[in-house]
Amino acid sequence: MPIITSKYNPPLLFKSGHFSTIYSGLIRKVNGLAQIRERLELSDGDFLDLDWSYAQRPSKGVVILLHGLEGNAQRPYITGSAKQFNAIRIDACAVNYRGCSGETNRLFQSYHSGATEDLEAVINHILKEKKYANIYLKGFSLGGNLTLKYLGEGRSVPKEIKGAVAISVPCNLHSSLLELLKPKNVVYAKRFKKHLIEKLRAKQLLFPDKISDPDIANINNLKDFDDVYTSRAHGFKDAIDYYQKSSSLQFIHAIRIPTLIINAQNDSFLGDQCYPYKEAEQNNSVHFELPQYGGHVGFYGEKNITYTEKRALKFVEEL
Repeated sequence: MPIITSKYNPPLLFKSGHFSTIYSGLIRKVNGLAQIRERLELSDGDFLDLDWSYAQRPSKGVVILLHGLEGNAQRPYITGSAKQFNAIRIDACAVNYRGCSGETNRLFQSYHSGATEDLEAVINHILKEKKYANIYLKGFSLGGNLTLKYLGEGRSVPKEIKGAVAISVPCNLHSSLLELLKPKNVVYAKRFKKHLIEKLRAKQLLFPDKISDPDIANINNLKDFDDVYTSRAHGFKDAIDYYQKSSSLQFIHAIRIPTLIINAQNDSFLGDQCYPYKEAEQNNSVHFELPQYGGHVGFYGEKNITYTEKRALKFVEEL
C-alpha cells in the first residue's frame, strides 16, 4: 500500500520525541479499567499470565495486546488500549510475557523479540476456550515486532484473526540496538539494563550453574545482555544471530492480514532500517503511517486517549 500521510499534529511539548516518550512511560495514568488474571500453562512447563478486561456487553471480538521490552499488562499504553477497545465492545487480553507479570517464570528461558511461539499459544488457547469470531492483534515496540513476525512467518494464520496494529516497531533489531547505544538514549538504555539485570539475578538463584557472577559483571550494555543471556537461553549463536533471526522486517512482505504499522520519525529508538517503506509499498495488506512526531510509544491525545488508540479503533472498525 502507499505510505499513509499522517494527521498527527500534537501540542508543542509533544513534538519533542523525548518528552513524548517519557510522558507516556512515566507520567501518564489510566484509571477505571478492571483486569482479571488468567494463568495459561504452557506445554513446556512454563506459564503466561493473561490480564483480561471486558466490554460491558457480551462481545464477539477480542484484541490481544502485547507490551514492549520490560513492560507488562499494567503499562498505560496497554491499559489505555484495552479501555478504548472495551468501549467499542471488544474484549481485551493483555499478555504478560514470561517473567513480566511480577513473578519469575519457571524455565531458564524467558521472552524475547522473536518468541512468536508464545503468541501462538495464546491465540490457540483463545480459539479453543473462548467463543470469539474476530481476533485482533496490537503490539507495541517489541510486541509490535512479535506481531509482524507472527503474521509473516509462513504459518497458517487462523481465519478468526482479522487485523493487526503495530506501534513504534524496531523492525530491524540490530538497527534499533545501535540507536539505543548512542548517547542520546543513555537514560533509556541504563533503565532497560537495570531492570534486565535485576531479573537475571533472580534467574541466577534458580539456575546458578547457567549464570555466573562474572557473566553478569560483563554486561555493560544491552548487546552484552543479549550475548550473555538472551542468545544463550533461546538457542541463538550470539546477539547478532538473535537480531538477524528475530527481526520482523524480513517477514513483512508475507503478511496477508490487514496490518497497520505506525512509527514516528522522531522515535529515538529506531534506526533507518526500522522503517519498512519498501515492504509496505509492495504489500497490499500492510499500511505504513509515518508521523513526524510521537517519540517511542509516545503519541499524545486529548482526554487521555492517545492518537494511536484512536487510530487503532478506526482501523479495526473499517475492516
